[in-house]
Amino acid sequence: MKLPVAPLLATATTVALLAVAAPAQAVTAGPHDASATNFGSQATCYGTTSRSYFQTGGWGGQAGPYRTSSRCVDINVRNASAFSTQACVIFIDQTSNCNYWTYLPANSNWTTIATNVRDGVNFKVRFSNSYYQYEPLVAYHAY
Repeated sequence: MKLPVAPLLATATTVALLAVAAPAQAVTAGPHDASATNFGSQATCYGTTSRSYFQTGGWGGQAGPYRTSSRCVDINVRNASAFSTQACVIFIDQTSNCNYWTYLPANSNWTTIATNVRDGVNFKVRFSNSYYQYEPLVAYHAY
């Protein structure tokens, strides 16, 4: 079986660049990114996601801005980190405050952090950790 060298090299390069990048950098994961895809009935919603990477989890961070789409009715987050965190949505055209905090366990499944959000709404996702983390905070967003 022939191995896909180019995609593996691109992934390795992306991971290496993210390790030295700014603390909060979102990158788009494609529909074939197994770590970002849910193969259930909502595969269309999770088929294309954004990834946030904070080199050190610290007390948390903020990702975005993003804009909701017709792919999902809700804003969903999956915590891919080795530690738990909390997430909230900030609807930046309306406020600088969080909607409400949602707990995300370590290596969580997709979790809804805002429901019934209309299309075309600008938002950010804020993370808050219970204590200072020395490992990266990695999360995927579907919206």
